[in-house]
Amino acid sequence: MSTAPLMPKATAIWLVENTSLTFDQIAAFCKLHPLEVKGIADGEVGAGIRGHDPITSGQLTREEIAKGEADPDYELKLAVSKVRLPEVKPRRGARYTPLSRRQDRPNAILWLLRNHPELKDAQIMRLAGTTKSTLQAIRDRTHWNSAQLQPLDPVTLGLCSQIDLDFEVARAAKERPQQVEERGQTLVPAEVTTRRQPAAPATQAEVFGAAAPAPATQPEPDVSLDSVFAKLKDLKVKED
Repeated sequence: MSTAPLMPKATAIWLVENTSLTFDQIAAFCKLHPLEVKGIADGEVGAGIRGHDPITSGQLTREEIAKGEADPDYELKLAVSKVRLPEVKPRRGARYTPLSRRQDRPNAILWLLRNHPELKDAQIMRLAGTTKSTLQAIRDRTHWNSAQLQPLDPVTLGLCSQIDLDFEVARAAKERPQQVEERGQTLVPAEVTTRRQPAAPATQAEVFGAAAPAPATQPEPDVSLDSVFAKLKDLKVKED
């Protein structure tokens, strides 16, 4: 069973910038929607995310990229890691944050809310080491320093490790398909959005033109038998 690479959106950004792969190939490899990849290429999606090189992380080889560039229908395959990582056990309890990093927690919370909306509040609180009230204030833009906040990666700030972030994202992704099925489909597939709608068949009036109106008919005179016999009688009298 194929899985998505680590940091799929960052990997898609790197592939868009450094390869000639099609949007469909990148979307299939990173498990994203083709329209989302197109938004990355247009600069509308992932503006604050740094591209992640899948070659240096051992998730993709240069030969695999070359095959994809030569054949637009080729599906990239995730490289099998030769290093076996130990199972990561989630930590319990509040995470200790150094005093020098506590002022950066609101920026990290804002980054998580924008780039990983699938994360639950409890997961964001574990990663950033924050409280429910602070998280809600940043989400509602009622935080006392909302105007000065800038989204910053919590891994870069040292608030959590990349392994912890990937673990929480993968955990949220497992629960996300069930929620999508309950709420219904929210994003239409690319083959539906790009499909040309058939033209409506032309009506008979559009092809042959509108029919000419029927000529008005004059009402027939009311003729009775008595009037006919009276006229015949007058004619006979005149002849005599």
